[in-house]
Amino acid sequence: MNRKNIYKLFYGAVLLLVIGFCVRVGADFYEYNEMTYSAPFYVFVIVRGLEFLLPGLLLFLAARVVKKKFNG
Repeated sequence: MNRKNIYKLFYGAVLLLVIGFCVRVGADFYEYNEMTYSAPFYVFVIVRGLEFLLPGLLLFLAARVVKKKFNG
């Protein structure tokens, strides 16, 4: 892969992380039971956001920097 196009790989990884977040939150919603878990559901969403969306944000910013550096 050409160095100029590595940002496309980063954007693809960001897309996969966002899809993974949606799928995992959906699975958590399906498995969530108020009687079993003491934490409210939004805590699960926050934790999944830290697991999936924070790395996605970092990759997105890195992709913008790489794109600007090589195509700018």
